[in-house]
Amino acid sequence: MLAQIAQSVLAQYESYDDEYSLPMWFWLYAGAAPFVGLIGTAFWIWMIVDCARKDPDRNTWLWILVFVPFSSPIYFILRWIPISGVRAPAAFKRMSRGREIDRLEIATQQIGNAHQFVQYGDALRDVGKIDRSASAYASALKKDPENRQALWGAGQSEFDLKRFDSARGHLEKLLAIDPQYKFGDVSLCYGKTLFELNERDAADTHLEKHINRWRHPEALFVRATIAADRGDASSARSHLQSLLLDINGAPRAIARRHMIWKSRAKKLLKRLPANGRDASMR
Repeated sequence: MLAQIAQSVLAQYESYDDEYSLPMWFWLYAGAAPFVGLIGTAFWIWMIVDCARKDPDRNTWLWILVFVPFSSPIYFILRWIPISGVRAPAAFKRMSRGREIDRLEIATQQIGNAHQFVQYGDALRDVGKIDRSASAYASALKKDPENRQALWGAGQSEFDLKRFDSARGHLEKLLAIDPQYKFGDVSLCYGKTLFELNERDAADTHLEKHINRWRHPEALFVRATIAADRGDASSARSHLQSLLLDINGAPRAIARRHMIWKSRAKKLLKRLPANGRDASMR
């Protein structure tokens, strides 16, 4: 009799437990919530610290990050990415442009003019396949040795592949055809190529002429780097201050694109001697 009563009570308890037990997703969410909160807090602190260290407009954005809820993702998109110069991952671009690249490759086989190879090279370069893009531009130049787009693409690809001698040849030829091509981008890349080839005097001379026509912040920064390496702190400081003045005086949309150079200029300024004298004079 007692055994039957005990079994009856146990059965009622088990049915009660099944009826009122919480679903599995609840326990999964409850277990993951602390970790998600920890990651979110760490991300928020990272944005605050990075803003305080690198953002020229930190006085405004720090207040927003501290007092506006869920502002860290907004800051990451609007400020951190432009300042850091981060681009979309090449893998993401490859997924989104895969069919287009296949179509462009077929066009090179079916039509095979310089134009098709340039389009194919541009697409490959955009998704980070630099080796293949260089080959595509080389094929375009076989069809049309003076094709400006092909020369520019080849020069950029060879520069990215650190084949600076080859990049120099393409860029020099393009500058001889059209010195103002791409509104000075070719000229800037040529100056950077000379810098990478350790032809510092030639790079400085070229970029001096370049800056008189196009005020690229990167050109000023390279000149400042050359001057600093020479021990000419006063010239380096002058170039960096000009860079900062140009960016601060530019429209907000343009200034935002050059945040990375503003940040680098400030870092280099801090490393220069405080008195601004040349290293050889100290």
